[in-house]
This record gives sequence, structure tokens and C-alpha cells, in this order.
Amino acid sequence: MILAHIATFAHAPLAMFFQDAASSGSDFSLLSMWASMAWVARCVVVILFIMSIWSLAVMIDRALYFSAARKQSREFAPKVAGALKDGRLDEAIKVADRSKKSHLAEVVTAGLQEFRSYGSGGAITDEQIESSKRALERSEAIVHAKLKRGLGTLATIGSTAPFIGLFGTVIGILHAFQQIATQKTAGIGAVAGGISEALVTTAFGLLVAIPAVMTFNYFTGKVEAFDVEMDNSSSELVDYFIKQSHR
Repeated sequence: MILAHIATFAHAPLAMFFQDAASSGSDFSLLSMWASMAWVARCVVVILFIMSIWSLAVMIDRALYFSAARKQSREFAPKVAGALKDGRLDEAIKVADRSKKSHLAEVVTAGLQEFRSYGSGGAITDEQIESSKRALERSEAIVHAKLKRGLGTLATIGSTAPFIGLFGTVIGILHAFQQIATQKTAGIGAVAGGISEALVTTAFGLLVAIPAVMTFNYFTGKVEAFDVEMDNSSSELVDYFIKQSHR
């Protein structure tokens, strides 16, 4: 009997809350929650929506760019290696020029063009090799910047979106307290709009931030892998120049 009375007492407030919500006609659809939001919370949602579209555009752009770079580099590497092995420097440059989106082709082209600018006649000097090496390093820095384009935006969105959503949460809670003060009641119907407003902005902020952070980490790993490939290609090309100078 005692347990039954305790259970009845514990569930009574919850029953009254749901009864208040039903009697107030609260609707938790997206349109009704948008209609009940204050203008500040609506601004927060609009900002988060713009950030989500921006981050999605960066994700698609980087995914297409990295895919094209990977595909063209796989086709470029064996062709240029064969041309250099046969001593056909001009053919190697032509092959590199045809692979516009390849990160390896852009770096190798800079080194080959700098090497060829000294002329094909005469012995290969240390100055010629050092100049080609510096051209490779400059090209690596440029390509690295191209690969990282847009990743700073993803990092900024991923780090700030939760805080923007939290700001909307605070506004929603304040809205709920204002409704309590206006209606002179603490039932769930009085605070349903403010609470839903707070939860929606929080969820939206996380929904924007989580994919941005995940793709930022993924693309950063891709850029690091591309950097390693460019470093290896540059060192192999410098070794090729050194071998050519000893012939």
C-alpha cells in the first residue's frame, strides 16, 4: 500500500505536466517550433544553416579535388618515370603539363622546368641542381596551400557551431522564463516553446559541427599523405639530377 501511494505521488506531477501540454495545444513540429521562436533564436538557426551549407560546399569541393589529384597522379607517375629513365626531359615535362590537377605533376614540372632553363648542353653543375631543388621546395609550398584551401573554414565551423547553438539554448531558456512570468504558471505548456527552442538550437549546432570536425580531420590526413608523396617525388628527382651530373 505504501509503495502504491508513493508511485501515485511520484507520477502525479508528470501526469499534470502532460495534461497541461495537451490542454495548451502544444505542437512540436518544426514549423510550430519555428513560429514560437524569438527573433534571436531564429537568427541563430539561420546562421547555423548558412554554416552547414558552407561546410557542405567545402566538403564536396575538397573531395572532388583530392579524388582528381589522386587519379591523375597515379597515371602521371609511371609515365614521367619512364620518360626520365630514357632521358627524354621534354617528354616528361609534356606529360606533367597534361596532368593539371595532379599534385605530383605540379611539383615535378617546376623542378624539370628549372633544370631545363640552364640548357641541355654542357655538364650539369651543382648550381643547376640547387636551383632545381629550390624550385621544387617553392612548388611544394604552393601546392600544399592549394590542398589546404577551405580546411580552415571547416575547422572554424566545427569549433564555433556548438557555441552558437549554445547561445541559442540560453536564449531559449530565457524565453521559457519570460513565458512563465507572463502566464503566471509553471506548467509545461508555459515553457514548452522556450524549451523546444533551446533544444532545437543545441541539436542544430551539434549537427553542423560534428560532420565539419570529422571531415576536417579526414582531409587533414589526406593533405599530410600528399605532402609525403611530394617530398618523396622531389627527393627522387633531385637524386636523378645528381646521377645525371655524374655521367
